Amino acid sequence: MCKDCQTIVAGRRDILKLGAASLVAIGLGAGVPAVRAASGPATALTPDEALAALKTGNERYLNDPQVCTLELAQRRQEVAPHQAPWATIISCADSRVPPELIFGGLGLGELFVARNAGNLVDTATLGTVEYGAAVLGSPLIIVLAHTRCGAVAAACDVVTKNATYPGSIGPMINPILPAAIAAKTETGDFVTNAAKESAKRTAGQLMTASTLISGLAGSGKLKILAAIYDLDTGVVTYLD
Repeated sequence: MCKDCQTIVAGRRDILKLGAASLVAIGLGAGVPAVRAASGPATALTPDEALAALKTGNERYLNDPQVCTLELAQRRQEVAPHQAPWATIISCADSRVPPELIFGGLGLGELFVARNAGNLVDTATLGTVEYGAAVLGSPLIIVLAHTRCGAVAAACDVVTKNATYPGSIGPMINPILPAAIAAKTETGDFVTNAAKESAKRTAGQLMTASTLISGLAGSGKLKILAAIYDLDTGVVTYLD
């Protein structure tokens, strides 16, 4: 492992070991049953600290993108009995957008990732992020779009060209159509604008679709943000 990576990994591990207490259950308010947490301590990072760690990681990816060998064998042994991810990422399945890399070469046990074309939230994805937040104690959810997204481009073509797609591709991109329609009249790149709009709508959907997530967010234990990754520059920009 290179010297820089040794420093980065050691620093991250120190942060993740900070005084985390074992979670027995997370109470989400009146009328919502408590959810039993996984055995072992959750991360001690707050939502804002987790977001700062992602931003620092993306800066590292931009400014020092060397590929180093991580101590994967040692880390694998450390996380085998228990996981305590400090951020949940809903990302596109696009092969050019691996969350662990674009957020600074993160290792095993740090990110809880759900990936599908268009970074959408279906039942499986919603259950996944609920598990990450309510059971594993992940304090941050990022809905991560990206530029030149094929799924979003397909939805834009449906809106502007009445395009059709075979198999399950058409039904898969249907949830993106409202965002594409809303972005159609905006200035700038249509696909990028639609990708941003879709990510923001998906982030909002998490709050309305899940009492687990809305309860955690309402109590300040969880933050939800939309973001977009630029394939050309490598920059992750967070959206309002």
